Amino acid sequence: MTQADVSPSSGGGSDAAAPVIGVRDLDHEYRPQRGKPVLALSNISLDVKRREFLALLGPSGCGKSTLLYLIGGFLPVQKGSISVNGAPVVVPGPDRGVVFQNFALFPWKTVRQNVLYGLEKQGIARKEREERASHYIDMVHLSGFEDNYPSQLSGGMKQRVAIARTLATEPGILLMDEPFGALDSQTRTILQGELLSIWARSPMTVVFVTHDVREAVLLADRVAVMTARPGTVKAIVDTRFPEGMGAEEIMRTREFTERVDALWGMVRSEAVAAGAGGRA
Repeated sequence: MTQADVSPSSGGGSDAAAPVIGVRDLDHEYRPQRGKPVLALSNISLDVKRREFLALLGPSGCGKSTLLYLIGGFLPVQKGSISVNGAPVVVPGPDRGVVFQNFALFPWKTVRQNVLYGLEKQGIARKEREERASHYIDMVHLSGFEDNYPSQLSGGMKQRVAIARTLATEPGILLMDEPFGALDSQTRTILQGELLSIWARSPMTVVFVTHDVREAVLLADRVAVMTARPGTVKAIVDTRFPEGMGAEEIMRTREFTERVDALWGMVRSEAVAAGAGGRA
């Protein structure tokens, strides 16, 4: 990896186009009813360009998921600012779809009913929502399982349903919180490839939380490496590969191995700092 691969931690870049997501001077503190407040994020500044795939990478407890939930509008902005398409983030909205690690499916609903749920909430006409549900169920390779319940599905299939449910609402931004973290290695690898394929055919911007260095390098255009708590952006690394390369082809390249090694060195130092009690 050359020096040019690493950009300043602000993430602003020199692109004249306005970012679809803008984070400025963001702090976030957890304030439990008992005990001392915990500063989870400190002075985060970050831009995400339209149709970019950005991974948030760092040691456990560094605030990756907290930052994602702040962008999603699930947590209040305490200090600093977050904007989406120029408007301040205050609450969740249909422009931001979220895929969680634990699937978050309704166990009493079938695959089709789970995928239809968000469309019904949006008030979309019945014919269109049925067509959309069928399209996205097919996209995640679950045709034939429309009438199955989550209890009848494997972990990988459940996550496919969760992805289809979010994609069906056609958000401009997809927020993914370690969506493959609970899956076995084989299923994870398959879904990583499928996510790349889906994103290549979509206009979405993706922010993807992971603690897996290889996953971050494989999937993302850029990787924001976060420090041990309180989390801030240590570096932003360009991990883009030529368009049209498949997941298996990418992982066989020398550049992939070099980028994984370089990023692991950054993450390892922060994991050691976290184990020693974080930063002063």
